Amino acid sequence: LSSVPLQLLFYINGIYYIFYFLATLAMIVYKSQAFSYPDDFLAPDLALLFIMAILEVLRLYLGSKGNLTEEEAPLGLSLVITVGSVLLSVYFLVWQTYVLKADVIINAVLLFTYGLESVLKVTAIAAFVS
Repeated sequence: LSSVPLQLLFYINGIYYIFYFLATLAMIVYKSQAFSYPDDFLAPDLALLFIMAILEVLRLYLGSKGNLTEEEAPLGLSLVITVGSVLLSVYFLVWQTYVLKADVIINAVLLFTYGLESVLKVTAIAAFVS
């Protein structure tokens, strides 16, 4: 009953998140050098990026484990963590100190993958329960 498309999406999202993390980190460094980035906003932006990375590792691990073992609890917990990841992605898309066009593009792709993953997770949980 494991979902192959979901497992494939976990793998692709893991690779994409590495790119996302490095690109966002590079853009924060760039913005801090090129613009008058307030010092009291730099540390929270970096902290939120690292918190998001921790959540992402946990989310992908639990989702992959839940899908492969056909258990709804880890998959459901991964779905709950996805909500936190979506909120952090929206922060970097809308509420960050400076938002570049590159921020918009990489966050839009990330939010799209979160949405697609969530639909597939709900479908997989429904299949495991029945």
